[in-house]
Amino acid sequence: MSEGARRTFVLVDGENIDATLGNALLGRRPSPDERPRWERVTAFAAQVLDQQVTGLFFLNASSGSLPQSFVQALLAMDYRPVPLAGTAEEKVVDIGIQRTLVALAGHDEADVLLVSHDADFVQQLAGLVDGHRRVGLVGFREFMSTQLTALGLPLYDLEDDVKAFTQPLPRVRIIPLADFDPERFLT
Repeated sequence: MSEGARRTFVLVDGENIDATLGNALLGRRPSPDERPRWERVTAFAAQVLDQQVTGLFFLNASSGSLPQSFVQALLAMDYRPVPLAGTAEEKVVDIGIQRTLVALAGHDEADVLLVSHDADFVQQLAGLVDGHRRVGLVGFREFMSTQLTALGLPLYDLEDDVKAFTQPLPRVRIIPLADFDPERFLT
């Protein structure tokens, strides 16, 4: 990519997405085939924003070890793993994403998609909304922080818009009457 060319940074809060998927949707730890296909997230970002994408996947490495097979899979999907370590009191993934959002404010050519539902990023995201930068959210609509949605950013649903899953999730969502198909409830 040439100097000054626009690109999209996709910042993934994998802990948040995994916790939402496991605790709120499935009621258990997701199996590998129930997790998002992360390569679909960056492909979606490239398609929607029509430019190069850099995927940053933040990992909590405070235990001193990394899930090597997952890190290798991320690398194969062209993500840059960001393994962070800190004390038990530090939310290392959140702090890492916050610092990255602040740093991106100094990169005029950087657009941002945040993959998280967490309100901990509101201040840093608001600092990126400057009129020329494209900033958006990716996650499950019904679990997105109202503080994040209050920023008025585009929201892309991981399942409906991004198509990041290989099988339907057990979600209960509000259906606009114009989209209501009673046949879905009769099978």
